[in-house]
Amino acid sequence: MTYGAHARQGASGAEPGRSRPGGRTARTREAVRQATLEELAQHGFDGLTVEGVASRAGVHRATVHRRWRNAAGLAADALDLASDEPWPVPDTGEVRGDLRELTTMVAAHFNDPRDGAVSRGIVAAAVRDAETARALHGFLAGRHRQAAPVVERAVERGELPEGTDAEEVVRTAIAPLYYRLFISGEPVDEGTAVRAADAALAAARAGAFV
Repeated sequence: MTYGAHARQGASGAEPGRSRPGGRTARTREAVRQATLEELAQHGFDGLTVEGVASRAGVHRATVHRRWRNAAGLAADALDLASDEPWPVPDTGEVRGDLRELTTMVAAHFNDPRDGAVSRGIVAAAVRDAETARALHGFLAGRHRQAAPVVERAVERGELPEGTDAEEVVRTAIAPLYYRLFISGEPVDEGTAVRAADAALAAARAGAFV
């Protein structure tokens, strides 16, 4: 999703080797989530509709409208579901490589035609709707927590000062990418990602996050 985390999934809607608990309700929710992502990828948030999602998911329109109400509700629930999914955290053996891999992964995600379109649609929804903004905040906070070990390990190895705020280092590494993507409209490539990681690392080594 928006943190370089949306994994491509099979026809069943579940990640390989991972199944979601629950019966018909859970299957319906997952089908609607997958349909929402596909609609976002194809049409963007402006083209996301209850009717389009219901048709793609094979679910009655009234069911989708009753539970999710509108496009913003669909986008928010897709984020809530994605928050439970694991995310591959880099472990290269040293903090510079970990942070560079982290930012490069995020940049590659947004440059992917499908996944990038989905994430841009989610952010567009969050700008306009408080419910989606709440879901996006929770999603990103979860990703920060999942990525924090790359910094915590660095502190244990003596690469960074004791007391370094791990999640703040991660935020600082990722933030320049989001600025370019959603504020300035500048391109985000591997070089940009590497510079963002190195800048965050330099600040962390200087004690800026203690």
